[in-house]
Amino acid sequence: MFKMAARLLSRVVRLKGQRNCKYPNRSLCSVKAEDNDITKISLTDKLPGLPTPQYAKATCQSYDTHITTLDNGLRIASENKFGQFCTVGILLESGSRFEALYPSGIVHFLEKMSFGPTPLWSSKDKILQELEKVGGICDCQGSRDTLVYAASARTYGLESVMNILSDVVLRPVYPDEQIEDARQAIRFEIEAMHMDPNPEQLLVEMIHAAAYRSNTLGLPRVCPEENTDIITRQTLYSYMKGRHHPKNAVIAGVGVDHEKLVSLAQKYFVEQKTPVWLPDGEVWGKQEIETKCISQYTGGILQVEKDLSNVSLGPTPMPELAHVVFGLESCSHKDPDFIAFCVLNMMLGGGGSFSAGGPGKGMYTRLYLNVLNRHVWIENATAYNHAYEDSGLFCIHASAHPSKLRELVEVIIREIVFTTSMVYPEELNRAKRQLQSMLMMNLEVRPVVFEDIGRQVLAGSVRRTPQYYYDQIGNISERDIQRVASRMIKSKLSVAAYGSLSGLPSYEDMETAVLSKDGRLPSKQSFSFFRR
Repeated sequence: MFKMAARLLSRVVRLKGQRNCKYPNRSLCSVKAEDNDITKISLTDKLPGLPTPQYAKATCQSYDTHITTLDNGLRIASENKFGQFCTVGILLESGSRFEALYPSGIVHFLEKMSFGPTPLWSSKDKILQELEKVGGICDCQGSRDTLVYAASARTYGLESVMNILSDVVLRPVYPDEQIEDARQAIRFEIEAMHMDPNPEQLLVEMIHAAAYRSNTLGLPRVCPEENTDIITRQTLYSYMKGRHHPKNAVIAGVGVDHEKLVSLAQKYFVEQKTPVWLPDGEVWGKQEIETKCISQYTGGILQVEKDLSNVSLGPTPMPELAHVVFGLESCSHKDPDFIAFCVLNMMLGGGGSFSAGGPGKGMYTRLYLNVLNRHVWIENATAYNHAYEDSGLFCIHASAHPSKLRELVEVIIREIVFTTSMVYPEELNRAKRQLQSMLMMNLEVRPVVFEDIGRQVLAGSVRRTPQYYYDQIGNISERDIQRVASRMIKSKLSVAAYGSLSGLPSYEDMETAVLSKDGRLPSKQSFSFFRR
């Protein structure tokens, strides 16, 4: 059968060569199957009788970000990108950090009830059906500093998407049954967070609460359980009236024509009827904006004692762990040292011992080389850098058995202190290359470009190009890393601890170790019951 297929393919090649030949009478084009059996031709050779292939040439396309500000202060930012789909949304400066004058958890409720009933659509199902007509999906994400409503759809469905976005953002109805459903969903999420064997989300909440005690960034992003029953429709509207101002918002789009996006924003976000939280006829944007909340970094410790000896979800036992997160103040994303802190974060890297090593898993970062690979009893050591508009928090999350808690604390603090004294060129270059690679690869994804445009314009009304950040990363030197590490060490230590914590050193001892030259904890004092 193979020989029959080979002969057939040889005949096709011969006939194709004769049809494409400019000189059909020449012997070159009269290829005989028996002389050119395709099974005897090397894969590296060109098949006889076929025209010379023409390959597409790689071209470098540059897309500019266009920004327009409407009369009411609403900013429109877009970048036209080749493709049949677009991503459009609105970013609001409306995160949990702005809930100081309100019950904590409002933004969590808004996130859960997003894309719900409006005057135009009676239910979320109706909105999803409308989006399906243009191949669209939608989502809403709340954080400590922003609330993002976004949708991706085919480019010809842009107007339909903008109509939906304007209604769900400015005119949500919030019926009683929807609010009750949101309460139940939030209670379930809180319960799941406390039952999760990997308490990463809980630890992020705890370290922010310790670092910014009872203010702005320290306010809970997850609604406290005691607030689920006191947040009402009127509470939501009152908050939206104060925060959801056009000067606090940016409409961003990727894969759309800028002029068309501006005209649709004018039509649906300005000329449409009044937002639901304002009296009829009042123009959106004429109201005063609430004053900004300035974060106050306080430092401190937050401990939650809990037995984690049996957290297995199935028959396979899991090791009992105690978790500690160390935090120090870094800088905002507007600070000149922001890029240096990002490189420092990449240089420390780390991860979990379960997947230690391997391509792309950071096996050459400091927390792998100096911590996980040398101390097999440490289960996790990971660095994070949270950057906000006016502050930042640099963290290292570490886990080990409760009996090793003191040793774990000393190992991590020594590593933090070590960054101020010695940075090797090889590890720095590796960290910079990895960060540059991650930056460029992430910006190949359309929703990531959308969020990048929106957040940059929301923060400063401009959008810097990826090449700018690529070059800034490349310019970071060893002295820059040592300088920002020394700057970080000078801030007050923040600690979040979770699990069986009897072996945790005192906060004063940990703070003393951070300020020491070698990062070692003070030795334990011995007491004598006998007088001399």
